[in-house]
Amino acid sequence: MGKNLVTAQIRGETRALCLGAVMVVCSAITYYILGTTILPLYHRSVWTKVSNCHLIEADIRDHEKLDGKKVPQYPCLWVNVSAIGKWAILYHTEETKEKNCQCSYIPESLEDYQKARMDVETIRGRFKEHQTFPCYSDPEESEKSVLLRRLYTPQTLFKWLFWPTFMLTGGIFIIMMVKINQSLSMLAAQR
Repeated sequence: MGKNLVTAQIRGETRALCLGAVMVVCSAITYYILGTTILPLYHRSVWTKVSNCHLIEADIRDHEKLDGKKVPQYPCLWVNVSAIGKWAILYHTEETKEKNCQCSYIPESLEDYQKARMDVETIRGRFKEHQTFPCYSDPEESEKSVLLRRLYTPQTLFKWLFWPTFMLTGGIFIIMMVKINQSLSMLAAQR
């Protein structure tokens, strides 16, 4: 009976150590993935200051209006605002500027031109309705554009890092508990 109990404890300890090690390794891999994909985007997002934007112009530009530049085949909403005492171009998010710097807003349905046009007209109507609205600007004023909505905020970063941190802490806790249990078993066996 005693030998079977010791064997079962060793098997259980081994499994618990493996679980803890796998949790630590998985969290390290997740940290690596987040560190190479998400953190650079967070650091590049310089629009941190909340400002009040005043609408100057909201114009829908079709591909014919954009001076022979190569543009996609969807309607483009161009919004100029006055923010922090200067004229600026408003972009919907950080990704909007990267996808097409000539458009302030890119519609979601790009396959159907009429649906995309209606979506852009709806957004332009909202801008005309609300002439003053909060936006995000660069406090150092190195960036000449402003954002309507930030994708990469400290709260978002916290959400991304919560589960890997929880898994890392849990894995270390499991390993520590098994090692403490083993050392207490050794002390009890010596007495």
